[in-house]
Amino acid sequence: MSHTFLEQLWIARYVIMNGIGVTVSISLLAILAGSVLGVFVGLALVYGGVVLRLAVRAYTDIIRGTPVLVLVLASYYVSAAVGLDLGPFSAGVLALAIFCSSHVGEIVRGALQAIPKGQTEAAKAIGLTFTQTFTSVLWPQAMRQCLPAWVNTAAEMVKASTLLSVIGVAELLLRTQEIISRNFMSLQFYFLAGGLYFIINYGIEHFGKYVERKTALPS
Repeated sequence: MSHTFLEQLWIARYVIMNGIGVTVSISLLAILAGSVLGVFVGLALVYGGVVLRLAVRAYTDIIRGTPVLVLVLASYYVSAAVGLDLGPFSAGVLALAIFCSSHVGEIVRGALQAIPKGQTEAAKAIGLTFTQTFTSVLWPQAMRQCLPAWVNTAAEMVKASTLLSVIGVAELLLRTQEIISRNFMSLQFYFLAGGLYFIINYGIEHFGKYVERKTALPS
């Protein structure tokens, strides 16, 4: 049986590699876009005016309370209904980026609010603008607190990418299902897919730890 599995694995090697490439691409784009948007969401929640804070709070609560699958289907079908010609790949990235931004926004909000207000007051006292205060004083401190939770969110985006198979994105899970439909080795190839997802998330975890070590304050 193992010999047969290895033969089928060799036959399907390019299909699997293609699925891995799509999964990594989608996850990376969603994490990057969601993280950038999430930083602005967090800033709005902490420093925005009343109206802006209420609007952004509603955004984060609604998105975080909506299942990812619903966001994926909405991004694909609603965008088509309003005239946006988004393919499955683009719609999937959009849905995951929006979901990621709501979580990163809450992470950034918590990190910024944990910084003593004296830091901001001291920056104002020496004449720093808000942009200078954020980039030079607040963000370096907040980033250290954000990293562990951000790594968890990034791993969740990789796992959430499996839902894009419902709109036809040829990521790793859909490619695995296509292979199984030809050789009926469901147990073996699902175990293989699970192992590959674990390797991707393991890499994200170690990248996060590497960044933590590089940004840690000297003891």
